[in-house]
Amino acid sequence: MSQGTAEPAVSIRNAYKVFGRRAERGVEKLKSGTPREELREEGLTAAVIDATFDVPESEIFVVMGLSGSGKSTLIRMVNGLLDPTAGSVTVGGVDISRFNDRELRSIRREKISMVFQHFALLPHRTVGQNAGYGLEVRGVNRSDREAKAAEALKMVGLDGWGGYRPDELSGGMRQRVGLARALAAGTDVMLMDEAFSALDPLIRREMQDQLIELQQHLGKTILFITHDLNEAMRLGDRIAMMRDGRIVQVGTSKQILNEPANDYVAQFIQDVDRARVLTADSIMESASEALQLDSGLQAAQRAMSQQNVASLVVADSAGTLQGVVHEAEVTARVLSGGQSLKEILHPVHGVRPDSALIDVLPHAAATGASLPVVDDSNALLGLIPQATLFRALADPTTSSHASAGDQQEVVA
Repeated sequence: MSQGTAEPAVSIRNAYKVFGRRAERGVEKLKSGTPREELREEGLTAAVIDATFDVPESEIFVVMGLSGSGKSTLIRMVNGLLDPTAGSVTVGGVDISRFNDRELRSIRREKISMVFQHFALLPHRTVGQNAGYGLEVRGVNRSDREAKAAEALKMVGLDGWGGYRPDELSGGMRQRVGLARALAAGTDVMLMDEAFSALDPLIRREMQDQLIELQQHLGKTILFITHDLNEAMRLGDRIAMMRDGRIVQVGTSKQILNEPANDYVAQFIQDVDRARVLTADSIMESASEALQLDSGLQAAQRAMSQQNVASLVVADSAGTLQGVVHEAEVTARVLSGGQSLKEILHPVHGVRPDSALIDVLPHAAATGASLPVVDDSNALLGLIPQATLFRALADPTTSSHASAGDQQEVVA
């Protein structure tokens, strides 16, 4: 999702979090170049070091890193559970790092909701009461909060479960209740700290699907914390990679895969499932190689010879995908005196630009020609030659066909 000129929903500027006595002195040492490890000798732990990034409205921004990288500390500064030792944390244009306890409680009720790793449901309350708990704390009357809770439970696939207790639900269902509680609260920002990490792989993927679907309809601003790179790549509009308290790269999944900022990031992404992360529009090439429907058989024969291909995608003058023609049939029709491509045109399946490559592969194998990428009206947007597809899946450095506006953002 591209960033506009509007004020970001969340803005972090040069934020530090150092634990221990005289933490401010630790910040000054870090700024002067003292290594993080040396601070430990003085009893100081630098959890977050000089973090800077913006999260525009309606973006899923994923912060990921290994255990101890500082990602959970960072998200706790966003909801005011931890004060930054230095720097600023702004939510909705307001610097919450300057808030007192009463103001922080207010912004948590009104602006920020949180989904936890271990559900954090109240066992003595029903599913519906848990879903509406944030509204109860805010003072919303019973009938209104019950209606909003029921609506949120329906959004997450738990319609009719409001009267059950949490211990009667599976782990995946309990996490859906936690998500419903955050949705019912109607806050501008949702924080999700390892929200799916405690779930089995199959349930975890279902929850990821659920979040993606909900985001398409609701357009929430979401900060999602995870240590799972595949999860980060699947969910994040952009991703911040953390290491030892520092953000080492911020970018889209495609930017991080194709243009890792340093050796650490390159090593980290080696085992990522590229087929599930990269999409058709990230590797497609120009549609200029497509054949025009009114070109004629001899023009098709020349184009195949020049491009050294055995099949060509065909579009009409308006750029709408028409099908594919094959060299053997073109040659045969030329020899028999034929003129029109329509006589030998075969249907072809076009893929949408946001299709994951794992979903593109079966169509590429069946097409025999470059795979057409089309929009909802079947207009031809680009082509994916089979060689380009295979390189994208095999080589992290050759699939960079991202749009010119997608510039890698690196934060030292």
